[in-house]
Amino acid sequence: MWSLVALGLGVALSVWLAQAQQRRVDAGQRADLEAVADALAGTVGEGLRTCELLARSVQSLFLASSEVEPREFTHLYQNLHPRDRLDSLQAVAYAERDADGRYVTRLVAPREGNERVLGLDVASQPPNLAALLAARDSDRPVLSAPFRLLQQEASGTPAEGVTLRLPIFHPGPPPASVAERRERARGSVAISFNVRRLIGDSLPEEIADAAFHASVADVTGGTARPLFDSHPLAHGDAGDHVTRTVLFGGREWRVQVHAMRQPLAVADWSQSILWPGLVASALFALLVWSVLTSRRRALEQGWRMSRRYRESEERFRVLNELLPALVLLARGGDGRITYANQAARLRLGEASGELTLAALFDDHRLGLRMQAGELANGTPSEAVLSNATGDRFWASVSTARVDVGGEDMLLMVATDTSEQRQLTELLGYQASHDALTELYNRREFERRVERVLVALSSGGMPAALLYMDLDQFKLINDTSGHIAGDQLLIQLATAMREQFDGEGVLLARLGGDEFGVLVPGLREAGQARDLAERLRERIDGYVFVWEQRTYTITVSIGGVVLDQPGLAFKDVLAQADTACYMAKEGGRNRVHFYSASDDETARRHGEMEWANRLRWAVAEGRLLLMYQEVRPVSGDRGRPYIELLLRFRDQQGRLVPPGAFLPAAERYGLMPMIDRWVIETALSHFDQLHPSGAGLGLATINLSGASIEDESLVDRILELLHAHGVDPQRVCFEITETVAVRNLSQVGRFLGRLRDAGCKLALDDFGAGMSSFGYLKNLPVDIIKIDGSFIRDLLTDPMSHAIVRAVNDIGHQRGMVVIAEWVSSVEVLDALAAIGVDYAQGFDLHRPEPVPLHRRRG
Repeated sequence: MWSLVALGLGVALSVWLAQAQQRRVDAGQRADLEAVADALAGTVGEGLRTCELLARSVQSLFLASSEVEPREFTHLYQNLHPRDRLDSLQAVAYAERDADGRYVTRLVAPREGNERVLGLDVASQPPNLAALLAARDSDRPVLSAPFRLLQQEASGTPAEGVTLRLPIFHPGPPPASVAERRERARGSVAISFNVRRLIGDSLPEEIADAAFHASVADVTGGTARPLFDSHPLAHGDAGDHVTRTVLFGGREWRVQVHAMRQPLAVADWSQSILWPGLVASALFALLVWSVLTSRRRALEQGWRMSRRYRESEERFRVLNELLPALVLLARGGDGRITYANQAARLRLGEASGELTLAALFDDHRLGLRMQAGELANGTPSEAVLSNATGDRFWASVSTARVDVGGEDMLLMVATDTSEQRQLTELLGYQASHDALTELYNRREFERRVERVLVALSSGGMPAALLYMDLDQFKLINDTSGHIAGDQLLIQLATAMREQFDGEGVLLARLGGDEFGVLVPGLREAGQARDLAERLRERIDGYVFVWEQRTYTITVSIGGVVLDQPGLAFKDVLAQADTACYMAKEGGRNRVHFYSASDDETARRHGEMEWANRLRWAVAEGRLLLMYQEVRPVSGDRGRPYIELLLRFRDQQGRLVPPGAFLPAAERYGLMPMIDRWVIETALSHFDQLHPSGAGLGLATINLSGASIEDESLVDRILELLHAHGVDPQRVCFEITETVAVRNLSQVGRFLGRLRDAGCKLALDDFGAGMSSFGYLKNLPVDIIKIDGSFIRDLLTDPMSHAIVRAVNDIGHQRGMVVIAEWVSSVEVLDALAAIGVDYAQGFDLHRPEPVPLHRRRG
């Protein structure tokens, strides 16, 4: 009877447990469905946020530079490696706002596969334009409605794309209103991607394994537009479904996940607890019968259970011994360690069992708190542990109180984090230091200066910023190679550290051969000048030896005192740069501190203003070509021969001579841009450079020294000659004598390629550089132009007359055409004819005029 009662109770309990199990299975399946939906919505949102971070990076480039060249744009894209994190990315583009208010795409990366995007008017894609305008008005990232991208149309891809837009404003404080944003809009950055691919890359494994069916639709505005379907051929869903919403960039995406299979019913013995429960009930009934019938059987059964428990405990101990973490068990009273697993014994020493927990900690107070159980909450803490031999290491330590056989014990688990901590410290060091010199880098230097400037606003002590530029560093690189230059920078960095060891001075390498010094806590203005002079003298006395060559090093230092609140880093760095420039202009190897009242400072600021204006000159149509005729001295006109001249047209329409803006262009590296504009404009409109049109015999184009150093310019010139069908014999390129002798071999290679193509070559200002006639043998020139200073004094100075005759004779012996500049009268022209000079040029012969191409536009 008692066996039957036990069997009945067991059956009832088994049925109740099976029903509870079914409820847990149902709840688990529902939880799985919600987890998959949350995971998909989260990864989709994370993908969109990755797009935003990429757009923010590109936006930062435009905020940091008033003009972004295609090469800079491409370099930024390559450095970011966006497709490593965003495989669905189609293109990163920049649309510039033109004078008519249109947004036309000017920059795109990568170029391959996105060629059709260049020149695209965003207005041709209404969803794209709507996102652009919304981003402009809100100054926030805006996601467009889905539409077919140009690249998808070209490849026939059926999926749709989406663009993420961020605005670019003209420099100034952030615009505060919609009207101001519309007024200062400069352009827009776009990140375009394949939306189906973006979502597909975000799928959890459960969806990919067909356990769930996922769909995503754009429901912005109440209308659902499908974006993605994981199983488009599925006809209905067997299970429950969950819906999530992703809100980003002004769009609302609905994410739905359906269970593809019927809910699991735990009805068979392999899954349900019912059948094991029934079996257990039967066994329990038999056990009751056995207990009631045989005490011996009960004792035997107890012995077997005890043996199994001991085996389980032994297996646990073996497993605990193999754990990689350090596991220790100590008494709760005195903290004496009673057990240490194998990892703990190896790391702490075999004698660790004789220690207390507190003795393991380098921080004795923390060890006592751990031993007292004050931190026994399972929360990991970072601490330094030491073993029996005194070796110290970082570890993540957690403790908990446990009851072992009725005794209060402390269980400590520690993980060695020394290697991870060292890696973190190394990464932090690399992020703030220059890899070559191990000085602080530019970013860390800027952060430290910003901190000083903020402190000034709250009454902090003044400081000084020094900007250092090595003199003639390029000479060492050119003569001994870049390895020698790098070694010099390393040695100088060491010398500077030794100079200021213990003085609290911050040293940084700002780039190339430029260094920055921050002197905090100035007590008097002269302190910074004394420190700068000490530094100059230290470097001036340094001798650099490299491969049997000895170099003496000097440095020009510009300084600015930071003693006024409200200063910005870019302003003080520009002031220090200006002071450094004036130190170089004053003869190098000197110190100059910035003063707003300096005449040289005003001139430098004027050049900086011109440099800023010239950066926009091409886009705004401010540059203008003029021509001046070069006429035969004999009076035989023949086909016209002209020299192209450059002018700048200011906002009032007045023409500015080149002497006002070309020095700034040369100093700030803008001459290659200007030269390329002149070459491309002249060769693409060659028959519109002179009233004679196609009858023009020869046109001379001036090249700067910076352009001569650009080997790719020759390829561009040859490409333009071929593209526009211009006979190379009708084009002459002209350089000055000072440019020619600066790097004779480089100039010879550059001009030689142009001459091989059939172009004429001219050497201007010959004689002004006081150079030897001998280098004419190494230059492949066809024309030499005698410097105007000799022509001006031709009738009054016998030496000038002799030099003109000598240049003419040598030029003719070399088979060159000789031209005289600055011809001012008929008498000078007659004297040149008597000498035998071929051509003459001057304002009295012909005053420069705008080329017909620009004359019509004006």
